Amino acid sequence: MKEMGLDAYRFSISWPRILPKGKLSGGVNKKGITYYNNLINELLSNGIQPFITLFHWDLPQALEDEYGGFLSPMIVNHFEDYAEICFKEFGDRVKHWITLNEPWTYAMGGYASGFLAPGRCSDWQNLNCTGGNSATEPYIVTHNQLLAHSAAVNLYKNKFQATQKGLIGISLVSNWFVPFTNAKINRHATRRAIDFMFGWFMDPLTSGDYPRTMRSLVGNRLPKFSQKESELLKGSFDFIGLNYYTANYAANVPLFNALNASYLTDSRANLTTERNGILIGPKAGSDWLHIYPRGIRDILLYTKRKYNNPLIYITENGVCEFNNASLKLKEALVDTMRVDFHYRHLLFLHRAIKDGVNVKGYFAWSLLDNFEWASGYTVRFGINYVDYKHGLKRYPKLSAHWFKNFLNKL
Repeated sequence: MKEMGLDAYRFSISWPRILPKGKLSGGVNKKGITYYNNLINELLSNGIQPFITLFHWDLPQALEDEYGGFLSPMIVNHFEDYAEICFKEFGDRVKHWITLNEPWTYAMGGYASGFLAPGRCSDWQNLNCTGGNSATEPYIVTHNQLLAHSAAVNLYKNKFQATQKGLIGISLVSNWFVPFTNAKINRHATRRAIDFMFGWFMDPLTSGDYPRTMRSLVGNRLPKFSQKESELLKGSFDFIGLNYYTANYAANVPLFNALNASYLTDSRANLTTERNGILIGPKAGSDWLHIYPRGIRDILLYTKRKYNNPLIYITENGVCEFNNASLKLKEALVDTMRVDFHYRHLLFLHRAIKDGVNVKGYFAWSLLDNFEWASGYTVRFGINYVDYKHGLKRYPKLSAHWFKNFLNKL
């Protein structure tokens, strides 16, 4: 990182590495504390600022077994205790804290479609899930994630911020959405799609309640905030982290069978990546990722306009290629598609900043090829190549050289 000229590194702390049983009564793992202290100190000694995420989906198994993890409000106090240990142990040197990474992905992937842990969804969806209810559980899990976030922020602001002088926020992911046609019903569907992915979190964080569209369409399946919870949530961030990758077309869906309700259909928006046989953008190594650079500017301008221009860090932006084992190393390092991806996204990001959006940082996903959740090692997101077969040796890709050159010119 130092050799490339990077000045910040975003990483996550593993909750079970600090608290193997998930809570204070189960004991603190001192070796885990030492590991992160060494990492933080080494980063700082090389002029690299740590941006720490407290929860990137690795829930202590003990809490899942005891009460279902984020399905229970009991998670809020346990997350607050875990956050407090991190603030105490690392906060004298860490100036940027992120409570949760992509709470939308955690709720949708783990409890609506079931493709992420803990793999829960409704039986009728036939998605080979471990149990669950896609009509209610994603909303319960999101509700408890938001309450855990606001509890940790409240703790930091009241007990640590004055002396440690850091900032705290949350990282949200959102696609951009484009109306399938300019018809009014499709424009409305597009707004609903944004509300059900981005507004689901941004509205409570800024106004203390869920978007009106969600309240009307989800009804009593959507949990309600008490007045105290609403007040704690409102403004519970110093910055918003935004993870942007891709875009979809959105078209209106007429009323459907309410017996089979699911978060996946509640927005009544049909999301596609193709219109009249033409893709919204070139497909990357993952089916869900179509390259649409202008979307980063569009979502930033939308956030500025709708949510009072918050301080934003782009906490993830990147692209994957399929892990092609037949490529020679020399060929695998020539990732011109990734260079073009970052060049175009940074161009649109620059335009957004010129348009007055308050963006103060940009993190590429990712520094290294990694184990990419449900995709495992089948795709590579890294700007540095990792040789999985020969001791995890790292080789800079063309994109790493491009970034180094780009940063040298700033």
